[in-house]
Amino acid sequence: MVRPTGGTRRGFLGGAGAVAATAALTGVAHAQPRGRAVAPRTVAVLGGGVAGLTAAHELAERGFRVTVYERKSALGGKARSMDVPGSAKGGRKPLPGEHGFRFFPGFYQNLPDTLRRIPFPGNAHGCHDNLVPSTEVMLARTHGREDIRIPFTGIGKPPPVLTPDALLRALTAFFETFSRLPAHEIAYFAGRLLVWFTSSEQRRTQTWERVPWFEFTRAARMSADYRQLLAIGITRNIVATKAEVASTKTVATCVEAFLFNALGRGADGEPDRVLNAPTNEAWIDPWLAHLRSLGVEFRTGWGVRDLRYEGGRITEAVVQDASGARRSVTADHYVSAMPVEHARATWNAQLRAADPQLARCDALHTDWMTGIQFYLTEPTPIIHGHINHIDSPWSITSVGQAQYWSGRNFRADYGDGSAADCLSVDVSEWDRPGILYGKTAKQCTREEVAREVWAQMKAGLNDTGRTVLSDAKLHSWFLDPAVELGGAQASNDEQLLIHPTGTWYNRPQARTAIPNLFLAGDYVAVDIDLATMEGANASARAAVNALLDETGSRAERCTVTPLHRAPELEGFKRRDEIRHRLGLPNAFDLG
Repeated sequence: MVRPTGGTRRGFLGGAGAVAATAALTGVAHAQPRGRAVAPRTVAVLGGGVAGLTAAHELAERGFRVTVYERKSALGGKARSMDVPGSAKGGRKPLPGEHGFRFFPGFYQNLPDTLRRIPFPGNAHGCHDNLVPSTEVMLARTHGREDIRIPFTGIGKPPPVLTPDALLRALTAFFETFSRLPAHEIAYFAGRLLVWFTSSEQRRTQTWERVPWFEFTRAARMSADYRQLLAIGITRNIVATKAEVASTKTVATCVEAFLFNALGRGADGEPDRVLNAPTNEAWIDPWLAHLRSLGVEFRTGWGVRDLRYEGGRITEAVVQDASGARRSVTADHYVSAMPVEHARATWNAQLRAADPQLARCDALHTDWMTGIQFYLTEPTPIIHGHINHIDSPWSITSVGQAQYWSGRNFRADYGDGSAADCLSVDVSEWDRPGILYGKTAKQCTREEVAREVWAQMKAGLNDTGRTVLSDAKLHSWFLDPAVELGGAQASNDEQLLIHPTGTWYNRPQARTAIPNLFLAGDYVAVDIDLATMEGANASARAAVNALLDETGSRAERCTVTPLHRAPELEGFKRRDEIRHRLGLPNAFDLG
């Protein structure tokens, strides 16, 4: 329910009303007077990214009446694609831009389940059939060093039983296929991974959460190539975070999942998958159509300003609509599904006092990781996979997208007819000087950022004497509009949660101490422990389950699938729990 409120604080307070109790709980049969229909319970989902849309999906399937409120004019959050303004000509679609390229590792389980349940014409398994595999990844080097290409079949035949010895051999063989590092460094790194694989949950959360990945891998004591390839390169490709400060728990959790995926364990599909069309075409737009068919309503351009708290419950959400007017939104339940930096701005002192985990979210950190797309006049499929420009000062990763977009002719379908490919690039480091201007990305203008990123990519890809990227083939570029540059203060409206050591303890649960408020988002504590679409999806499922528990609903609970755990290693982890309690190191930790 939405109603306008006055423009003063007194008007807001005067407009706050108690939520009318409904007579029945969703999913529960109750005796009712004849002739009276039972109204479904209402839920206000605050945020229209992956977490909010997942929560709306699960709730609508269970009979709740859901309205999604999104502060942006478009839905999908950081996962959406967007039109490049003024780029469409001759009846074509606009060039597709995006916050950053999409990447669906095979160890994702919850998001793929949602994709299967989104109908898509001609697809037996819905939007899930729009996932296509990449076959390799490349580490692009500079200064004459040879690029490294890693096929995803390089780990060899998986051992039938993962004993520590078999796991160590498999890991060593995998890293030997591409790293070209000294044997003793490969053996040491594989040994560090074995320590993680056999560490108990207590050691992982109490010890390794406090140790940076750079320190855990002893990167400072190893060769420069060890640091770049194994300590820094792996984290950038798989985890998209900074090895020097990132928690070992966060990095190793995803490295473990990726390696199990490569070994054929706990996988939904191939290790690296992308979409076969721009994200909105392949996923977001069909999802929104399906949610509308389930009765979900959307309010875009509606930003949450405050959550009113009275009598131990949320009584209303104060929002500002697309016209700038203040309104009061009332519902039986509220799912806060905004990114943490925006969600915590809506939690007033009363809420923080009612649930201390909300206040702890102030200690969570966000940083810039933002995309820029380069449109090329000729198809340029550099490799069939992602490229880690490993020596680039701005920590650049990229992927050539048009090669995956089956059934589409980029030149005929998008833009003005002269662009034939899209090279989508993520920039992860915005505070280190570049190679053209000697300035950080935040100090550059948008034009300078584009020129700098292009130069850093050419420095790696054109380094061996061949011309992979040519200025003559550059059609245009598009930088995420959430980034504001060139003024007195650089800003980014869509930042990424990062994972410095110790921050796991400040990650909240989906259920709060306020009975009608639930949290969903990639900052909520879930098994994957990383700011990802999978984490957002899993947290939304946990929030819906908590809501069902709170209402006493008999509706089926959402499945929340954890990351794979190798049963052969559980005995070693149990023994490590004892060693950890006794203050002893992991049995495989040789220092």
